[in-house]
Amino acid sequence: MSRIYFIDVTNRDGVQTANLGLSKLEKTMINMYLNEMGVFQSEFGFPATRHESFYLQANLELADMGALQPMRLEGWIRAIVDDVEKAFKLVPNIKHLNLSISTSDQMIQGKFLGKKSQEDIVSMMADAAEAARAHGAESIGVNAEDASRTEIDFLIRFGLAAKEHGAQRLRYCDTLGYDNPFTIYESVKALAENIGIPIELHCHGDLGLAVANSLAGAKGAIDGGQDAYINTTVNGIGERAGNADLVATVLAVTKSKGFAEKYRLKKPIDLTKAWKVSRFASYAFGVPIPMNQPGVGANAFAHSSGIHADGVLKDPENYELYSFDEIGRGEPEFVETGSEICSGEYSGISGFRHIMGQMEVSFDNATQAEEILELARYANVASQRPLVEDELLFIAKYPKIAKKLLTLIPE
Repeated sequence: MSRIYFIDVTNRDGVQTANLGLSKLEKTMINMYLNEMGVFQSEFGFPATRHESFYLQANLELADMGALQPMRLEGWIRAIVDDVEKAFKLVPNIKHLNLSISTSDQMIQGKFLGKKSQEDIVSMMADAAEAARAHGAESIGVNAEDASRTEIDFLIRFGLAAKEHGAQRLRYCDTLGYDNPFTIYESVKALAENIGIPIELHCHGDLGLAVANSLAGAKGAIDGGQDAYINTTVNGIGERAGNADLVATVLAVTKSKGFAEKYRLKKPIDLTKAWKVSRFASYAFGVPIPMNQPGVGANAFAHSSGIHADGVLKDPENYELYSFDEIGRGEPEFVETGSEICSGEYSGISGFRHIMGQMEVSFDNATQAEEILELARYANVASQRPLVEDELLFIAKYPKIAKKLLTLIPE
């Protein structure tokens, strides 16, 4: 039986959201949390973009050190040879790539202004895939942007060419959230049956169907005999109405009626880490978690109706499909209401030593403390918000990596 994998794209699609963004340290923390959860792969950035290069190199170093294992780190580039060359020049040790190109008639005409044909699209993708293989890429995914508005016959031809030129997966991108569970099931099943490689599901929420479409697409891939790779973002953050939410999609795969019994994860996802990653992403992006967000929203386990409250008090399963502790919730939260010392870009050594001491972090000498403080100051400049405990602990544990994350060298 084929299996379901999760690929989170917060650090690629999520950070492209209008008016939002993450510092390189915040992106790294997202990767650390995703790895703890057991996510198969993080689409961790843009290797052909110069300002990403030190961040990408630093995360690959963390992987080599074992701190970001076993999750795979994969970069996104356009399916053109020039991007492949830039990617391996800027990040020579990158091993996993997704190559993206538009496939619908709308995009071919509207983006390429009629200067490209379907044959040109296939040829560009094939050349890029061959270039990636020549540089030693260990895995290649090929993205069909706007797949849901692309003729199925051309998608099959495109996917077969991708397979012929070394791609291990085809990403079906419902770029505008145009699909519904019925159409995406049929399309993805046809691709799986006719192409013979695993299918990725990349769904957007323009019609509020991203999670439902992700499940239906995964069902189509598996019914067609292939593994399914579901793309998500933390808290559903993404362009326009967002992407399939990580926590909601994992819950749907594992808890919805009759699904998990037949359509299984390749390896478990540790949902007890969900609360931590969702709260951090909310803080880092500066976007509150909606109160009705599945699993992590303020009202996810709140009951007001007398009938509901009575039922839950007798047995939580009367009105809850899953328990709050499965999501990593339930611990009391303490808010400092007296004197508070924060870590910021203008912090001094005394206040910083106090903060780190509260986290049971000590320094060998004053020089070491000053070096870590300086890195924390720079990290605060990059994020423009106080650093959370995990960020400070990361800087103290991996100061050389932190320095690399905080380094930008314009051309």
